Amino acid sequence: MKSFSEQIRGLDLSPQSIATLQINITKQCNQACHHCHVDSTPLRTEKMSDQVIDKVLEILNSEKRIGILDITGGAPELHPRFKEVVEKATSTGKKVMVRHNLTITFDGIPGKNEPMLWLPQFFADHKVEVVSSLPYYQEFFTDKQRGTGVFKKSIEALKKLNAVGYGAPEKSLTLNLVYNPVGPFLPSSQVELEASYRKSLGEKFGIRFNNLFAITNMPIKRFKQDLEKRGQLEQYMDKLCTAFNPVAAAGIMCRNMVSVDYQGNLYDCDFNQMLDFKVKETNNSIFNFNYGQFIQRSIVFANHCYGCTAGSGSSCGGATA
Repeated sequence: MKSFSEQIRGLDLSPQSIATLQINITKQCNQACHHCHVDSTPLRTEKMSDQVIDKVLEILNSEKRIGILDITGGAPELHPRFKEVVEKATSTGKKVMVRHNLTITFDGIPGKNEPMLWLPQFFADHKVEVVSSLPYYQEFFTDKQRGTGVFKKSIEALKKLNAVGYGAPEKSLTLNLVYNPVGPFLPSSQVELEASYRKSLGEKFGIRFNNLFAITNMPIKRFKQDLEKRGQLEQYMDKLCTAFNPVAAAGIMCRNMVSVDYQGNLYDCDFNQMLDFKVKETNNSIFNFNYGQFIQRSIVFANHCYGCTAGSGSSCGGATA
């Protein structure tokens, strides 16, 4: 297999902007999905410190060129300051996106049996863009990847989001769903998948949503371990390499974002963060962040980047080509 560095030789994949500041505020989650690149579980305890959160909010308030705050985890709602971060970020005029796993609405904090039924209205009040994973529109495949009962809880959570206005064409409340394959496969056409999701979820459950994002399973962490266990890693990597698409590569998310971990370290993307591939330059902490310097950096690439550049491409916003 050709290395990714060899594959992109001659292509200009330099940074274009920092439109999005993505923060991973906790690795704790109420689920332990088979494909999770964060290795999140209910037992993880890592949470973003007050000092890092305060610095993030300071940067959002002062740096006008950053327009989006993307909050992820784990289940980001489990961080004690989650509501405050959303409230203060939206008060600066930033668009706020939350990577919301749907079932947290009913599960709440692991071990405490305290549902977060307030979440849909809170999201609506602050016009949060909700991005929620639903691996498939059929119960069997979703539960196979995310655990028994996840599909039914997800459907009920989607109904609650619809009830406060999410997904309605006359409202400005955006609800995007995320598809990723159940296994070592490339996603099908995002357009065709979205049509199938819309038809099935609409007819069976009356659910509305705005867009579907098709995301490739990244060959790192828990998914990589599963591939190694099944003896499928080399085959999957070859599949990704063969499907490399330079057009998709031109749209990779790391060209327009910065990712921040719970300790304040900076990365080119969330996947690099999970591999501890910090940005190359000394400007690698939120505490010495400088937009002008950061935009001049060289992005750190490795073979897992084939996951974002194969086929139609893959990013936090779905296909890139």
